[in-house]
Amino acid sequence: MPVSAELIKPQTLKGFRDYLPDAMLAREHLMDIARRVYRSYGFAPIDTPALEYSRILLGKGSDETDKQLFRFQDQGDRDVAMRFDLTVPFARFAAQHIGALGTPFKRYHIGTVWRAENPQKGRYREFIQCDFDTIGTDANASDIETLLVIHDLMEAIGFSEFTIRINHRQLLNGLLEKLGLADKSVGVLRSLDKLPKIGRDKVIAEMTSAVGVSEDSAAQVLNFASLTGSPQEILAKVESLVDGNERGLDGIAKLRELFGVCQTAGIKPERIALDVSIARGLDYYTGTIYETFLTELPGIGSVCSGGRYDNLAGLFTKEKLPGVGASLGLDRLLAAMEELGLIQGVGNIAHVFIAMFDETRMGDYMRLARTLRRAGIMAEVYPSARKLQKQLQYANRKHFRAAVIAGSNEFEQGIWTVKDLETGEQHEVPDGDVAAFLHRTISR
Repeated sequence: MPVSAELIKPQTLKGFRDYLPDAMLAREHLMDIARRVYRSYGFAPIDTPALEYSRILLGKGSDETDKQLFRFQDQGDRDVAMRFDLTVPFARFAAQHIGALGTPFKRYHIGTVWRAENPQKGRYREFIQCDFDTIGTDANASDIETLLVIHDLMEAIGFSEFTIRINHRQLLNGLLEKLGLADKSVGVLRSLDKLPKIGRDKVIAEMTSAVGVSEDSAAQVLNFASLTGSPQEILAKVESLVDGNERGLDGIAKLRELFGVCQTAGIKPERIALDVSIARGLDYYTGTIYETFLTELPGIGSVCSGGRYDNLAGLFTKEKLPGVGASLGLDRLLAAMEELGLIQGVGNIAHVFIAMFDETRMGDYMRLARTLRRAGIMAEVYPSARKLQKQLQYANRKHFRAAVIAGSNEFEQGIWTVKDLETGEQHEVPDGDVAAFLHRTISR
């Protein structure tokens, strides 16, 4: 490069971020856990393109979501957009391929999505979602299983203090029908979804001015959303409010079954709650909805959300393909784990560090490393013969569990010095016993 050339300032776009190794290892660790939990329930992996025709994505989330699309004309002058979630592309995918897949079809999908929204703590314009869905059945068992997957996923990640808040769209829809507001349900739901952010008075004001709901009706909706108590107590109150409305009563019956099954299945009651204020801003939800909050960091928002969407695939096919699922907000959860100090030491790249004393014996160092890897021990050889202190500083910085060292004296004796980097203990181990010794050291 010419000396006079101006250097380009290295910087990331607003709302985007780089991931250094520690954070990326934690990210991959979470994805590995999600895959394991999803597969344990019988979900199979799929993938879809980052780009879709804009008409596939437009109008499927909300007006706000449409405004947040990264949308452009590609080189073929096609109107395309980057996916804002993984659910809408899955509905398109299912409409194309369900004939070959059969129903019910259970899939998981871990992929990047993009939304041009206002960046804030734990929220970025590019982020990874870890979705799982069951499509092709409207059985309440699939809704209940969705909750169980969320619960097991949070436990597998290592959280014990969390609450899965549950609601059912049919409860509020039943009330709106009784109030003669069925035609305004989308607007009411969008306003209600803002309740935690803007408060009761502003939600009522928005319902009256923007949605066209009377102040009295808006107040009744907010009174409904403010119901508290045990799930059984709340459902009893809701039952009196929607009495005679088939849609509302059906939602009550499904939630009663859900809480009953969870109790029988051994889910701790404090980990699930009925919250009739939850609306979920995306328009395509039709039934059960879920939001998961960390007890220690409730302000970070829901880290795993989803719900039932019975009509979404109907935009792409005449075949009835009701679905239900949820998504782990990987980057939001990662931000929470960073704040709680749970990232350090998660998923180290290698267990064992092999120091380089004598570059003429490089073959021996590489041979030992291959022996350890074949024994299931991740190992890294330092690339040059620097001072041992410098090499061990490198090993400690990368959180290796043990270091293996050999110079001319060790090679003459056919031994390796193994140093436990946690305790500082050193042992001389015969060449043929190093793998077995390290297995014992690493597992302590």
